[in-house]
Amino acid sequence: MIDPHLALGAAMVLFVGSHWLLSHPLRTPAVRILGRNGFQAVYSFIALAALLLVIFAYKRAPAGPTLWNGMAALPWLLTSLLTILAMALLIASLGGNPALSPKRMNGLSARTPHGVFRVTRHPMLFAIAIWAVSHLLVAPSLRALLLDGGLALMAVGGARAQDAKFTALYDREWRIWCRRAPFWPNLRALPALGWTWAIAVVAWLGVSALHWLIARIPAGTWALFLG
Repeated sequence: MIDPHLALGAAMVLFVGSHWLLSHPLRTPAVRILGRNGFQAVYSFIALAALLLVIFAYKRAPAGPTLWNGMAALPWLLTSLLTILAMALLIASLGGNPALSPKRMNGLSARTPHGVFRVTRHPMLFAIAIWAVSHLLVAPSLRALLLDGGLALMAVGGARAQDAKFTALYDREWRIWCRRAPFWPNLRALPALGWTWAIAVVAWLGVSALHWLIARIPAGTWALFLG
């Protein structure tokens, strides 16, 4: 019988590897053969199948032992702060993000980064990476390291691969944007997120409440009342 941690590791390699292959080296030939809609259908099917395999393998892997008490006050405090940061980056990334639309690449070299792009030019991917690290703080086990570590590596590696792809596609526009908008999150620019912080806190309260409603695990401030 396959070791459950080995199975989870293999599932993560499949999930991350298929995502990278279909997002970068295989994307152009696949679109040429299948068409844009056909490619999206195949991509979605493979991504969903790989994700379900990861979820199944994660549930089969033992939850412990853990390196420290993830339910202690300090890990929950750090996790809460990191999760709010991830929420803020994710929410802010949905507006004016050049990575989400080719039309926004036009004239990109002439723009000055503002808002979340003063923090990082990859807010959505770093939101995923920060969320993964925050989850690892409260669940410091081998299965969490395989899952969350894999997600964090996928997000940061995806950001690097995205830079390479956009440089090849848009050359000067993206190269100049890269010089103005940082890759790694610039913590000194976090105030530039403005009112997004308030929205992120509300979203964090809602999502952390779901931990109790769905999994009966008190999270965030709710741990004070339900723990």
